[in-house]
Amino acid sequence: MTAASNGVSYLVFDVEAVADGELVSRVRYPQDRLSPDDAIQRYREELLAETGRDVLPPSFMLPISVAVAKVTADYRLIDLAVLDEPQYRPHVMTRGFWQGWRHYGRPALVTFNGRGYDLPVLELAAYRYGIPLPDWFNVGAKSYEQFRNRYNLEAHIDLMDLFTNFGATRMVGGLNLLANLIGKPGKTGIDGSQVQGMYDAGRADEINDYCRCDVLDTYFVFLRTRVLIGKLPLEEEQAIVHETREWLTARAGDSKAYAHYLEHWGDWHAPAE
Repeated sequence: MTAASNGVSYLVFDVEAVADGELVSRVRYPQDRLSPDDAIQRYREELLAETGRDVLPPSFMLPISVAVAKVTADYRLIDLAVLDEPQYRPHVMTRGFWQGWRHYGRPALVTFNGRGYDLPVLELAAYRYGIPLPDWFNVGAKSYEQFRNRYNLEAHIDLMDLFTNFGATRMVGGLNLLANLIGKPGKTGIDGSQVQGMYDAGRADEINDYCRCDVLDTYFVFLRTRVLIGKLPLEEEQAIVHETREWLTARAGDSKAYAHYLEHWGDWHAPAE
């Protein structure tokens, strides 16, 4: 981690994505001449029948929301923004994300399952749009110094890896469960499976509000994991949580996402001695 003098040591982020129907049609069903919508629908039905879930793999997805929180070395929230608002253009969000990571001195990325979904979406988008990322794909470095090395926690902290011991077990309930365990909202009516339908209905702003809330959940889970691994005293974590709630309250009048998050806020209390 090489945080810049601006104080940004971590970028906590989340990506929501939608299927590229033309690509699905060309790659999956080249002989059938399906429309983009029909190709997506067929693929989702096939996945649902095969796996019980109709979520397309990252290789067929385009980012439609990228929300990023800037966090200091002592784990305090500086800012939270969605990229390219209100146009939400995939190529602009992709370029902006990687430029921001570089601008802030390549701070550590913090995600929940980012290694399995969010980063592949942004990496493939950079490939698609011809955006060079030699400092992220630093394949000439020693393996343990490469940013994409699974165990390089100075480059990327995937909280799912932490809780699953790098895939040795499953984290049933995911981010939603972890957020609820510490009194934070988690999922409150929207989840990732609804994003495609919301996008098709022209509800991009709502998707980005949902993405903001996912980043807040990830941030608070990140804080508690710092307590878990001995990097942050519980009393200090609770002080930061209080500060962040005040930060959200001060901005809730101008942000539906923050107002919604605060409406579903639940308090957490340490067990009695």
